[in-house]
Amino acid sequence: MTQGSANASADVALARMGYKSELPRNLSMLSVLGLSFAIMAAPFGLSTTLYITLTDGQAVTVIWGWVLVTLISIAIAASLAEICAVYPTAGGVYYWSAMLSTKEWAPVMSFIDGWLTLVGNWTVTLSINFSGGQLILSAISLWDEDFVANEWQTILMFWAVMLVCALVNIFFSKYLDLINKVCIYWTAASVIIILVTLLTMADHRRSGAFVFGHFDASQSGWPSGWAFFVGLLQAAYTLTGYGMVAAMCEEVQNPHREVPKAIVLSVVAAGVTGLFYLVPIMFVLPPVDLLLNVANGQPIGLLFKTVTGSAGGGFGLLFLILGILMFAGIGALTAASRCTYAFARDGAIPGFRLWRKVDKRLDVPLWGIILSTLVDCLLGLIYFGSSAAFNSFTGVATICLSASYGVPILINVIRGRQAVKESSFSLGRFGYAINITTICWIILAIVLFCMPVSLPVTASSMNYASVVFAGFASISALWYFVYARKKFTGPPVAGDDQAREEAGVMTGQAVVDAEKTASLESDGPKKQKDGVGYE
Repeated sequence: MTQGSANASADVALARMGYKSELPRNLSMLSVLGLSFAIMAAPFGLSTTLYITLTDGQAVTVIWGWVLVTLISIAIAASLAEICAVYPTAGGVYYWSAMLSTKEWAPVMSFIDGWLTLVGNWTVTLSINFSGGQLILSAISLWDEDFVANEWQTILMFWAVMLVCALVNIFFSKYLDLINKVCIYWTAASVIIILVTLLTMADHRRSGAFVFGHFDASQSGWPSGWAFFVGLLQAAYTLTGYGMVAAMCEEVQNPHREVPKAIVLSVVAAGVTGLFYLVPIMFVLPPVDLLLNVANGQPIGLLFKTVTGSAGGGFGLLFLILGILMFAGIGALTAASRCTYAFARDGAIPGFRLWRKVDKRLDVPLWGIILSTLVDCLLGLIYFGSSAAFNSFTGVATICLSASYGVPILINVIRGRQAVKESSFSLGRFGYAINITTICWIILAIVLFCMPVSLPVTASSMNYASVVFAGFASISALWYFVYARKKFTGPPVAGDDQAREEAGVMTGQAVVDAEKTASLESDGPKKQKDGVGYE
């Protein structure tokens, strides 16, 4: 099938799901994989949250916690990919929750999941760019160990990072395909360079027994077993954004095939990359007390400086991580803006008529990008009131996205997995086991990530994730009762099986019929036969 007919088939399929195609389909599977890979940004995410695992278990939590969460994340990604293959739209999990529900429950389930997804997208972008701003400022401490950025310096640097990401998304959107692909090569090269540099320049190396078997939770105050689970926040925060790329379905050719593959492969790639990054760090790990007492709260720069023996060497390695940061920030804002656009076009956000507009000259949801950027910049001001409250956004992002992934998976299980029986990415006989395992993990994760990193708890060390989460939940609930309860009906065709069948979106029917239609149109007038299901 030619590129034109592939695009046409995807557009027809989208129309049958109730939406008009407004965004150019210029992203490949490799590009979407790169976008997901960029959002997770394993070396960057693991660097900025290293203090968590050094407090809650050290080497065992770092290495085996990462392996455990990687395996669970692959299971979640596979569960989402199975559904995405049937309903490939920018609405992502929000749309899937409606399609999988009964007609009566579709509006409320899609509304709840939509707000979870939207808040998760915004706070992931916020967490990435704010911690990135902190990491940039921490580079100064490589030369001046007593330097600690004040609130204004931190906020201004955060805003600068957000501005760069927004400008790239607005004015250089046609290069996003290239940017996402370059991210893969930059990250791989960075990990190899860091691995080789650390292992060759280190004067002192830890033993294999330490790297793979040392456990010390004395810094945490938690019981040893519970400290390990609390420490999983580092891995869970990093391996979070893979589901966000479902929002790119309307910019990809053959999204029912390419996006599901990208979702799963990106998690596998991030898991392998993270392991190759963490193992050498554990082998050359300086004294833990030294790293945890660093003034700026970001130990990775000091680790690089200590191992290389110079501030310049430390900054050289840190620069590679900062490059990954920019890819992550750009990618996260891309996904967040598409999520905003998709949710707004169904009337679920106050002021939706503005946020759903697509700029025809730039071919981007311009106001969706602007809203996402403004929300994050304003939320950053919370840092003036409490750094502890702001740091909880990391937990909120993880909680919201994990819960948003769990909603359609849970509905799918409750309804007997009927909607995904003919999915082109079917989990087959292992579907129930994989789905139920992921649901159990998500429930546990929501509890875990409301816990403080260490005990005893003070006002400055308290984890305010549950408070911030409740705040966003209150806003969405208020909007539901004021407006959405009477006006919001959910995505188009959010009804029972009969309604979906009439619309041609049942178990991939839209995609299949659309491909046939586009193929016939491109080859000239021929007799068309009816078909049901995937060929």
